[in-house]
Amino acid sequence: MKSKKFPQFNIAFLVLAVLTVFWAQRLFKASATVADIPYSQFLELVDHDGVSEIVITGDQVRGKLKAPLGGKPGGVKEFVTLRVDENLSKRLESKGMRFSSKPENTFFRDLLSWIFPVLFFLVVWFLMMRRAGGGMGGGGNFLAVGKSKARIYAETEIPVRFKDVAGVDEAKAELQEVVDFLKNPASYGRLGGRMPKGVLLVGPPGTGKTMLAKAVAGEAGVPFFSISGSEFVEMFVGVGAARVRDLFEQARKKAPAIIFIDELDALGRARSSGNFGGGGHDEKEQTLNQLLVEMDGFDSTQGLMLLAATNRPEILDPALLRAGRFDRQVLVDRPDKSGRRAILEVHLKKIQTISDLDLDMVASITSGFTGADIANLVNEAALIATRRGAPLVTQEDFTEGMERIVAGLEKKSRVLTQHEKEIVAHHEMGHALVGAAVPGSSAVHKVSIIPRGVGALGYTIQRPTEDRFLMTREELEQKLCVLLGGRAAETVIFGHFSTGASDDLSRATDAARSMATRYGMVESLGHATYEREQLGYLGAGPGARDFSEKTAAEIDAAVKAILDRAFARTLKLLEDNIELLRSSAQDLLTKETLTEAELKPYFAKINATALTSE
Repeated sequence: MKSKKFPQFNIAFLVLAVLTVFWAQRLFKASATVADIPYSQFLELVDHDGVSEIVITGDQVRGKLKAPLGGKPGGVKEFVTLRVDENLSKRLESKGMRFSSKPENTFFRDLLSWIFPVLFFLVVWFLMMRRAGGGMGGGGNFLAVGKSKARIYAETEIPVRFKDVAGVDEAKAELQEVVDFLKNPASYGRLGGRMPKGVLLVGPPGTGKTMLAKAVAGEAGVPFFSISGSEFVEMFVGVGAARVRDLFEQARKKAPAIIFIDELDALGRARSSGNFGGGGHDEKEQTLNQLLVEMDGFDSTQGLMLLAATNRPEILDPALLRAGRFDRQVLVDRPDKSGRRAILEVHLKKIQTISDLDLDMVASITSGFTGADIANLVNEAALIATRRGAPLVTQEDFTEGMERIVAGLEKKSRVLTQHEKEIVAHHEMGHALVGAAVPGSSAVHKVSIIPRGVGALGYTIQRPTEDRFLMTREELEQKLCVLLGGRAAETVIFGHFSTGASDDLSRATDAARSMATRYGMVESLGHATYEREQLGYLGAGPGARDFSEKTAAEIDAAVKAILDRAFARTLKLLEDNIELLRSSAQDLLTKETLTEAELKPYFAKINATALTSE
C-alpha cells in the first residue's frame, strides 16, 4: 500500500480541535468551583458575617465565603453574583422577597473570541500553502514545491505506435534507431559508439511531434516522462532548477526511460548578455543552466533518452544544440501529397465513408495542411454529414469541410445587392479564367459567390496537381496574374476598382516584394538579398533594414513595376476573353457555385495568347 502524506487541512483541523477542548475545559473547571448565588442571598451572607473577600467589577460581585455553602464539608466556598439597584433591592427586601440579577452568558462569546482569530489564521495559511504548493507541482503540499510536474506514463499506458503516425516516414526512420537503443542499450556500445543524449523534434505546429515522441515510448515499452517547458518556471527563484534535478532523478530510477519536454523554446530561449538581458540570475536562465548540467551528467548507456519538441529552433540557446546535448535534430515537416493521403487513411478509420471516396482529390485540395489540420478536416466532414442526416460521409462533405476551414462559415445573413453580386461574380470568374489560362497552374476546383467568414464575399479554390517546392520567376509572375485576375475583371466589365481585391493585393504585394528582396529576381538590384531576420533587444526584429534609402526607393520601384506588368498582362487576357467572362459570370450568378466539371467548358474556350506571346 502506498503511503499518503498527511494533508495540511488535517493538521489545521487538529490544532483547532485541541484549542477548542483546552478552552472548554478551562471554562468547565471554572464553572464547577464557583457558585452562582442570588444577590439577596449575598446580602444575607454579608449581614451574618459569612463573607471573607469581595471583588466588585462593574455589576459583578465575586468573593469567598468563610464557610462552604450549605454547611457541607468540601463544598463550594467561592461565589459570584450580579448586584441589583440599591433602591430596588431595599424595596424587595422590605417585602421579604428573594431577588437576583441573572448574569449574562458569555461562554460562546469568550469561546469565539479565541477560536475565530485562530480559525481565520489557519484558513488563510491553508489557502496560501495550497495555492503555492498546487501551483508549483506539489499537489497542495508546500514541501513539494521543487518536485517535478512531469506526467509519468507507465510502459503499458501509452497506446500510440508508429502505425498511428503517418506522413512523416523520414522522421519515423530516424526515431526507429532510438527505439532499438531503448530496447537494448548495451548493444549500441559494442563498437565504441554511443547514442545521442538528446533528440530535438523540429517542425511547424500540428505536424505530430508530440505524437511521435509518444510513439517512440510506446514502441520501446519504457516509462514516459512528459512535461512542458513552461512548467519548469514559476514565481519562486530556484524552483525550476530543483524541478529539473528531480525530473532527471526520477527518470534515472526508472531507466530505460524517455524524458519528453514539449515547447522547449519556453525554457531554452537564448540567454541574454549585457545590461538589457537581466543577467545570469534570471529564473529561466538558472533553470536552463541546470538542464544543461543534467544533460552533461547522465550516462546515455543507462538507457535514458531526452526528447524535446519546438517550432522555433532559431531562438534556442546554442549551448542546447551543441554536440553532446541535443546532438540530433529530426525535422517533422508538413506532409507532401502522399503523406497527406496516408494521414487521411489513419483518420478515416474512425468515421464511416462511401466506398468510392477519392482520397487523391482530398489530398490534393489540402496542400499545406498539417496532420492536425487533416484530422480537423475529417472531423468537420463527419459533422457536416451528420448534420444533414446522411448515412455516410461523401466527397461533397470533405469539400464543404475544406471550405469551412479555409474560407469560414457561410454567412447566410449577409445579403448582397444585385449589383454587388455581379461585381463578386465577375471578380471570382476573373480569378478562375486567369488561373485556367496560366500554364502549369493549379486546377480550379470550385468557384462560389456565397459569402463566408469575416470578409470573403466569394472564393475560388484551386487544387494543385502536385506538390511544388521551387518556382521560377515566370511561374511567380503567372501567380501574380492569377491574384490580380479579380481586380482586372472588375476593370474590364465595370471600369472601376472595388474594395473586394484588398486581400489579393496584399498577397500579390508580398510575393512581388519577395521577388525583389529575397529571391534576387530584379536585374537592377542584382543578386543580393535585402530582407533578413535580426534578433535583438533594442527594436531590431524581422524585416529590420540594413540598406540605404536609395536602395529602398529602387526596391519600391521594382515592386511596383512587377505588379504593373502582371496587371497589364492579366487585363489584356480578360479583354481578349470578355464575352467568355460575361457568360461564365452570368452562369455563376444563377447557380451561385460552379464545380470543376461545370467550369471545364468555359476553360476550353480561353484564348491565352496574352500570357504566352511575351
